[in-house]
This record gives sequence, C-alpha cells and structure tokens, in this order.
Amino acid sequence: MAKRRILIVEDEAMLRRIVRDAVESAGHYVTTAEDGEEALRLFRAEQPHLVIADIMLPKLDGFEMVRAMREEGGNTQYLFLSARSTAEDVVEGFRVGGNDYLRKPFAINELMARVEALLMRLGDDADSEIYTIGRYTLDTKAQTLTIDAETRHLSTKESAILATLAQNADSVVSSRSLLMEIWGDDSYYNLRSMNVFISKLRSYLSKDKSIDIRAIRGVGYKLVITK
Repeated sequence: MAKRRILIVEDEAMLRRIVRDAVESAGHYVTTAEDGEEALRLFRAEQPHLVIADIMLPKLDGFEMVRAMREEGGNTQYLFLSARSTAEDVVEGFRVGGNDYLRKPFAINELMARVEALLMRLGDDADSEIYTIGRYTLDTKAQTLTIDAETRHLSTKESAILATLAQNADSVVSSRSLLMEIWGDDSYYNLRSMNVFISKLRSYLSKDKSIDIRAIRGVGYKLVITK
C-alpha cells in the first residue's frame, strides 16, 4: 500500500506517542495534534488521507472537529478512538461523518487493521506526476521532493504550488490564479499564507543554485532554472 498522510488527534501524550509509533512503523507519514483547533489547522494545511481522533479533546471536541473537516470536502477517512462507548456516542460518531469507531482500551493490532482497512477504501490515486526541477525530482502523488539521496515530504499546498510553477517554468504564474486553483479564494489572508509557502519552497530548493522562484512584483511568481 502507498504511503498515506495520517493526522492523529489525541490529548493524552502517552497514547498519542504509541499510536504515532505504530502508524509510522507501517510506513505512513504522521502529523499529530493535542486539541481540536490545532488539528483543524493542520487538516487544512496537510489534507490527510486519514484522521484518527479522540472525542474528548480540548478547545474543540472530536465530533465538532470532524463535522468541520467534513465541510471542507475531500475523501478523508475518519476513525474515532474513545472511552465513550454508549450506543448514542457511536451513533453520533457516524452521524457527524466518522467511518469507524474503536473503543478504548484497544489492541494496537486491531487499530492498525482498521487503519489499513480505511486506507484501502481510498484505492489508488491518480497516477503520479513527476517533474524534474534542476537536480530535484517532484513526485506529486507521493508529495515528495528529492535531491540525491535526500527526500522531503511536502504538504498538499507546497506540492500543488511547486507543481504549478514547474508546469509553467520560465513563465509568470499570477498570484490570483495560484490562489484560486489551490485555495479557491484570493483573499488577502490566503495571499499572505501563499507567500509563506513560497518562502519555504525556496528554502527546500536551496541546494541547487540554478533554481530560483522569482517574485514578479504585483503580478505573481516565476520558476527559473538557469542552465
């Protein structure tokens, strides 16, 4: 099975670490959050394939969190982990958009069996798009940026921005087109967010001095690769 992006939301540090270790050992990329608000921010940035979530979370409980994530769209799978085991809790978990519900305490092998079953529902995504950017290789399916033997995992937005710039190498891509394509909204807040992503990408690409993401003032960005 392909590596997937998994977000674990659990406020109990020991359990969060145990679940993370198990999921990473299965070869997946893992991000963790301690409360519902932090998880929602990470969800929007990373667009995980699976969210494993407790219900009793600080700031925003698991039910409200998953309901908000569902409203964002996508085909993310949701697995609730909770000591709350009444029939009403289970029904509410599925009603807000959960795909599975595992009662605490649980065996790690059962958790992982459920994780893999949920990920199998996703099937295979579209074929990878591979871009050569100077000495780097961008794989948009795996969301990886590789140079020599070093591989970096990119967020969904980082991968999408870089792929768009690579598709239009040596041409200016307007900020508005990037925002509408990737964020679906060209607000000032999203523009500031995009500028932060661009800065990160410049840092990621810094090992190849022939690569430059140039800001075209008042217009957008251009990916330039000097020969």
